[in-house]
Amino acid sequence: MIRTLAITADNKVVYDLPLKSLKNQQIQWFWVDFHEPSNEEVKLLSNYFHFHPLAIEDCIEYVQRPKMDFYDHYLFIVVHSINQKTIEADEVDLFVSDNYVVTFHKKPIRDINNIWFRVKKEKTLQNNAMQIMYHIIDHLVDDYFPPVYKLEDLINQIEDNTSDRTISELMEQVFDIRSELNKLRRTIIPMRDLLYRIISSSRLNTLKEKQVYFHDIYDHLLKLVEMIDANRELSADIRDSYLSISSDRMNRVMMTLTVMSSIFLPLTFIAGVYGMNFDYMPELAGKYSYFIVLGIMLAISVAMIWFFYRMGWFRFHKGTKL
Repeated sequence: MIRTLAITADNKVVYDLPLKSLKNQQIQWFWVDFHEPSNEEVKLLSNYFHFHPLAIEDCIEYVQRPKMDFYDHYLFIVVHSINQKTIEADEVDLFVSDNYVVTFHKKPIRDINNIWFRVKKEKTLQNNAMQIMYHIIDHLVDDYFPPVYKLEDLINQIEDNTSDRTISELMEQVFDIRSELNKLRRTIIPMRDLLYRIISSSRLNTLKEKQVYFHDIYDHLLKLVEMIDANRELSADIRDSYLSISSDRMNRVMMTLTVMSSIFLPLTFIAGVYGMNFDYMPELAGKYSYFIVLGIMLAISVAMIWFFYRMGWFRFHKGTKL
């Protein structure tokens, strides 16, 4: 679907004009949004707007990283939005000139829809096409914060573990969170690099008046990268701590089994001696031999338990809260 928006010479906002009417001299600048376009509509990028084939190819094929390319009379920018549910990146392509902005996206983008309908209400959005580009990028970056805050809250919940979940459950969630943090990092860091290039480029003379606004977006991206890196480090610390606790518990179990084996080893030896098949064993004829042997076995067990206790093998530490 293609939709159009135009600002006339008398500063009126007109929606849904035919493409042919956009070249009217009464139009100051216009915005064309390719919203989930069909194959026939995609061809208009070449047949009507005459954009460079490489830029059109980037629109059709998914580009992994945000980028900015300079062409004659227009600027081509690739940015990414984030799906709030899946944290997957969705591509948004922008062709920006002094008198138009063309947006291209294969999936619905909430921020673009919001800005589209705000143009008629807010005078600041009617200044020029570059203003639209700024607001689109700004809103896309603002939408990066909720997933990061959500993951940060989940990490804090894991650290506190108020629900007393098992280590295996917590570890599984920690690895899921780290995977989602890596997804966000792969989206946000290229966006940070793109914004740095935008504010540093000497070819964008029209942006000089709005440098402070793009600097603000860049600062937001720096903050996001710092938050993600801090959360990745915290999740790594939690992972290492839980692995240490799990290893410590395993060592305690093995120590307990070793102690029990050590206690029963001499008892087994004694039982084995009296299980030998000899015709003559003097002790077997004694009236109290059975009770004497049991007493010896009990004495050996008590002595070994006391020895292990003096060695500190029974002094188990309580679980540590992270």
